[in-house]
Amino acid sequence: MIPQANPHAQYLSHQAEIDQAIARVLEKGRYILGEEAAAFEREFADSIGVRFGVGVGSGTEALHLALRACGVKPGDEVITVAHTAVATVAAIELCGATPVLVDIDPRSFTLDPTKLEVAITLATRAVIPVHLYGQPADLEPILNIARKRRIRVIEDCAQSHGATYRGRRTGAWGDMACFSFYPTKNLGAIGDGGFVATDDPQLAENARLLREYGWRERYVSDIPGWNTRLDELQAAILRVKLRALDADNARRRRLATMYDEWLAPCPMVLPVEMPYGRHVYHLYVVQAERRDALQTFLKERGIGSLIHYPVPIHLQPAYRGRLGDAGSLPETERAAREVLSLPMFPELTETEVHQVADTLREFFR
Repeated sequence: MIPQANPHAQYLSHQAEIDQAIARVLEKGRYILGEEAAAFEREFADSIGVRFGVGVGSGTEALHLALRACGVKPGDEVITVAHTAVATVAAIELCGATPVLVDIDPRSFTLDPTKLEVAITLATRAVIPVHLYGQPADLEPILNIARKRRIRVIEDCAQSHGATYRGRRTGAWGDMACFSFYPTKNLGAIGDGGFVATDDPQLAENARLLREYGWRERYVSDIPGWNTRLDELQAAILRVKLRALDADNARRRRLATMYDEWLAPCPMVLPVEMPYGRHVYHLYVVQAERRDALQTFLKERGIGSLIHYPVPIHLQPAYRGRLGDAGSLPETERAAREVLSLPMFPELTETEVHQVADTLREFFR
């Protein structure tokens, strides 16, 4: 069986270092917001190219915290896309704000800047461009529109660890940026974790206060906050994996090149790298008209695949009828019908990539 993702293989490839990091934490006896978390916050912020980083409990909580730190409140509107993990919209609603969904660019699968300005109202307080599948969103036009209207930009970098836009890392462009360390991510923990990045000292201070009950002094809440902390074990593990991130991303890009070459004869749309950015292939996503039949064919031959994402958020039962009408986001809905994520992780072998490609060619023969 070739899985679509394999976080266990990632652990095995760094097992000795990870085991040492875990032992170090256990021996020190400090398990929450200690030296490992502080060191990881510095190291990851430095790798992004920003001054401040705040480790939190999950990617969803990172988005929630960033929105709150930017002052988003009930009655406000936040613009994002429907072709994303539901976490993006869930975080907006945790603030009591209203998600406003716009369509995607069909090549990048990310927020279409030409659709942004018409969606802005007097209630718009923020926009969340999602860097999807490892592909950066086209940030400059988004930022230009937002800056003119004094709207905050919060990058959703849950799938873009190490990707670059016009030579700078994703996460270094917006007012704030949010990362997930879910185990399958390019930089994945062995459990949950998240991160908020910013170059703004006041936003960083807001985020730190909100992360832990509004405390500057222990047990004294200066502002209302809540509990969302990156624990020491995950921070220590992430410090190990961060050192390998660039090499792992280079390996993903190499695997993507192999897929591109070997799948070229197949009647599918292959992923493209947009000219403004460097894709890190968190996922290798193809588009096929007979997607469901193709997925079944692969499964029967021991090849895993997933659909990211099968139902646009505005058409899901929890949101249908209140975040936009069916048919209003045609590119989003077409993508949901056609996208399929093939196996992609750094430990995937060239032989396995060839096996996947041969199986796809057999399906289309």
